Amino acid sequence: MSNIIAIVGRPNVGKSTLFNRLIGERKAIIDDISGVTRDRIYGYSDWNGKGFTVVDTGGFVKNSDDIFEAAIRDQVQIALDEATVILFVVDVTTGITDLDEEVTRLLRKSKKPVICAVNKVDNSQRNIMANEFWSLGFENTLFISSIAGSGTGELLDMIADFLPEDAKETEDDEPRLPRIAIVGQPNVGKSSLTNALLGEDRNIVTDIPGTTRDAIYTHYNKFGHEFHLIDTAGIRKKAKVHEDLEFYSVIRAVKALEEADVCVLMIDAVTGIEAQDMTIFSMILRKKKGVVLLVNKWDLVEKDTNTAKEYEAELKRKLAPFNDIPILFTSVLEKQRIFKAVETIMEVYKNRSTKITTSKLNDIMLEAIEKVPPPSHRGKDIKIKYITQLPLSYPAFAFFCNHPKHVKPSYKNFIENQLRKNFNFSGVPISIVFKDK
Repeated sequence: MSNIIAIVGRPNVGKSTLFNRLIGERKAIIDDISGVTRDRIYGYSDWNGKGFTVVDTGGFVKNSDDIFEAAIRDQVQIALDEATVILFVVDVTTGITDLDEEVTRLLRKSKKPVICAVNKVDNSQRNIMANEFWSLGFENTLFISSIAGSGTGELLDMIADFLPEDAKETEDDEPRLPRIAIVGQPNVGKSSLTNALLGEDRNIVTDIPGTTRDAIYTHYNKFGHEFHLIDTAGIRKKAKVHEDLEFYSVIRAVKALEEADVCVLMIDAVTGIEAQDMTIFSMILRKKKGVVLLVNKWDLVEKDTNTAKEYEAELKRKLAPFNDIPILFTSVLEKQRIFKAVETIMEVYKNRSTKITTSKLNDIMLEAIEKVPPPSHRGKDIKIKYITQLPLSYPAFAFFCNHPKHVKPSYKNFIENQLRKNFNFSGVPISIVFKDK
């Protein structure tokens, strides 16, 4: 059972800064634009031997015309439903606002323990001003400064007191679930895919590109498949990273890509594969991650009989040389082929963790090498004697031979093709090294 601490409060009271204090790393995006945190962000922490997840909810704004603010309000509601303890953050510099009272009314309805954290209390005058917040009626009220860190230790003590004893969760207790990252340019439908898979509005989905600004982990467990889904911020072209915000998002997406086992690269069927998608693709290959290509919004494409086949052939031509990759045509809105996508992702995950016994590897590959031996170098024959798979998280093979430096790249491609022909590595980059025997 995981303990969830939800941080709620109106925009700009310092929720993100407090969140970072609690989890000890810069995970939420902090910027002084009102309502910048656009999604609830999860982070893990433990204190006094108790583990918990901290959720930073979006800025809480009631009855506003702004679509984000309306959606953020729902986010807070979800957080309230999910939380074990609610951390209500208010700002001493503005005093009690109508919105704070509105939030207070909502929290009163909840049976959950609420801690009222009066933030930005960093001098003796503000310490006196902070006393007005007792009038909100929360028994557990603390004065803190999340930037300076004062009061956060007491806050963590108080949180820990509310949590049941056996809450500590260590990652090592359970086998690690596959991690799947959904990547692609802004507005290709990444959040909609997450929501379609999970069957709930986990993210704010609006038709403004760049809504999701952080990577979000979600546990998927349906139809016999279980994994962690990382929904990343849209990876933007570098030239478009004007605001610091976008910069953090790109870094976050790259980090998510590093944490993932398999990346689902989503492209827009209408615009086709663009330079930016190719950049993401080569990043995935460089990091040796599994990859599935989802061509989304397929319902918007004019079709004749060969469209999908021709489209796929054209994609593979652009992705060459590495085009041993599953390509699926989906419409997330119409829920077309999204469960097929899940099955394909899990297959690629399995392919990436394939371990081939040394005897089988040598039987098959040495026979292929005998039929087509490596071209000689300056009259010297190159002999490959023995092959073994390296103990890495992705498929990597060492070929032991007498002149490893002189094996030509074209022959290396031949070997990769033979490996792919004899074993299923669809969607998985392979690493091949030649070593002195």
